[in-house]
Amino acid sequence: MASSSRPKKPVHNVHNGVGQLRIIGGEWRSRKLSFPDVVGLRPTPDRVRETLFNWLAPYIAGAKVLDPFAGSGALFLEALSRGAALGQALDASNVAVSSLKEHLGTLRCTTGQVQTADALRYLETQPASQFDVVFLDPPFNQNLLPTVCALLEERQWLAPDSWIYTESETAPSTLGLPASWRLHREQKSGRVYYALWQRSAA
Repeated sequence: MASSSRPKKPVHNVHNGVGQLRIIGGEWRSRKLSFPDVVGLRPTPDRVRETLFNWLAPYIAGAKVLDPFAGSGALFLEALSRGAALGQALDASNVAVSSLKEHLGTLRCTTGQVQTADALRYLETQPASQFDVVFLDPPFNQNLLPTVCALLEERQWLAPDSWIYTESETAPSTLGLPASWRLHREQKSGRVYYALWQRSAA
């Protein structure tokens, strides 16, 4: 999850400046990992993550995944646990990135890469590599989703039939995302909208 001002999600087992997240399925199923209690940094709730990965079940194994606003790393780690072939995670917080790197070491995972970076600057300036699944949970109230989605398209970061997951404070229909993206599923939990989109190569 991205770390910024946003509607608060339930905090799971936060104590002494540290929270815990649980990997739900796959190779590391039921593993509990800590994450720093950075303001605004909250993992996607277990129930929502389980629903999302049920939606993605036919597509996650062997996929290349990108998480530009990784935060706690809940979605990123869940994807790697469920068989994603390669993962790239970014976050602007050095603390969040250090924690996520520690998790990859603990899990002996060599297929995930994490670095401190501003997502928009990274997507705009780095050589593009095409990803099959992208998780987008940017800080709320900054109108970042339309910009990051446009960059993903314009800079050719997306595979022809890729899947894109978004979290937003407004309904998916209001986001103004690329015309080639088709809304596949959506869900609302509290004040947060969760949606899965499929990109059409055409």
